[in-house]
Amino acid sequence: MTQTLAYYATVFYRRFAAYTGARLQELGLNFGALFLILYVGKHPGCSQAELTAALGLDWGYSQRSVARLVEDGVLTREKAGRAYCLNLSEKGRKAFDVSHQVFFEWDAQNLQTLSPEERETLLELLAKAAGKEVG
Repeated sequence: MTQTLAYYATVFYRRFAAYTGARLQELGLNFGALFLILYVGKHPGCSQAELTAALGLDWGYSQRSVARLVEDGVLTREKAGRAYCLNLSEKGRKAFDVSHQVFFEWDAQNLQTLSPEERETLLELLAKAAGKEVG
């Protein structure tokens, strides 16, 4: 089998989704909620349209997901003019902390066989391949 970035990206995505899903399940959430919680936590008071556009979501999926997170007590949705502002509830702040920390924990677990220099080089190369500035 030819080794490709796409192959390894898929392997890592599946592992990350399983790990993160297990951590979020402790809070009664699923992997699909991860980026919504992170976005609202980093952009308090955002509108659903902002969230949908920033994450590149389908409007229907966004509607259902936000409604579910409001119903589960993770997000609050308050009317502000013609739009609704989204914020994290107390349960949402706990979920945000877990969601944020899971990235660091997963990296530590999965990159432990690499030296600090190798980790830094790997992340720099991945950032370059993704077209992101390293800094």
